[in-house]
Amino acid sequence: MSGYVSGLLAVFAINTVIAYSVFIPASAGLLNLGAAGFVLVGGYTAGVLTSQFEFPLWFAVMLGSALAGVVAFLISWPILRTRGVYMVLATFAFAEVVAGVLLNIPALGGAAGLSVMAYAGLQTVLPVTLAVVVFVAWLMSTRFGLSVRAIHDDESVAHLFGVNLRATQVTALTIGGAIGGMGGALLVHQFNFIDVQSTGVLFSIYVLLYVLMGGTQTVWGPIFGAAFFTLAPEALRTVSQFSPALKFLENGRYMVFGIAVVLLMMWRPQGVITRTMLERIRASLSLSPLDRSKRAGS
Repeated sequence: MSGYVSGLLAVFAINTVIAYSVFIPASAGLLNLGAAGFVLVGGYTAGVLTSQFEFPLWFAVMLGSALAGVVAFLISWPILRTRGVYMVLATFAFAEVVAGVLLNIPALGGAAGLSVMAYAGLQTVLPVTLAVVVFVAWLMSTRFGLSVRAIHDDESVAHLFGVNLRATQVTALTIGGAIGGMGGALLVHQFNFIDVQSTGVLFSIYVLLYVLMGGTQTVWGPIFGAAFFTLAPEALRTVSQFSPALKFLENGRYMVFGIAVVLLMMWRPQGVITRTMLERIRASLSLSPLDRSKRAGS
């Protein structure tokens, strides 16, 4: 496998992890525009531990994730006092506060960012990503997953059936923050660098789009969203290798990509991958060949 392909796959895997940090709160009806804040907390924490204190990479990643989870737990209480667009603004403000604090700490590099020597690579990033996917899939199959889906569909009905709204949403934000911190810890050790400018509001918007486009109803939605936003621009960048006639797609790849995003959101405003879609696929796969032929004939 070439270095370009392995690097691209590592970026896709890290984007998937960070997407799940927004997916879990979104599954509980909480739109989080502060993903960059948790990524910065986890990334800077892990980066300092490996570069200045020579901690093992795996231990630094776990500590960065844990600290981001603690921060998420602490801020969840005031954030949950807001609703709707005010909650989005509150999470955005949190990310900006984190960025402002890091910019004014010279020991962490300030505006120049933080450089580290330890390198993660695909051999580290991929197993961690698979573990996160399995964990989220398991989590959404538990009673907690049922609770967050109920809150997402209708808070009043969920409360009527005995779901503790505040405890469930605090847990969702805390777990999401911890996963975001883990993604940040992987990010800094994949690129050997992290700074506030490249992990700002645009970064948070992209991560939120991963989830909204992929869908918040199933655990497969964030994977689709991260894959689309990571791989599609790279695919458009190389299409002219197959035919010179496709050169216009390469030159205007950002415009083509933007149009594709708008069309997807118009076509599937609820997200590309939904529970209904998966149920239909499962039902189709469970049919016998004879039943399939009859359905095709009808």
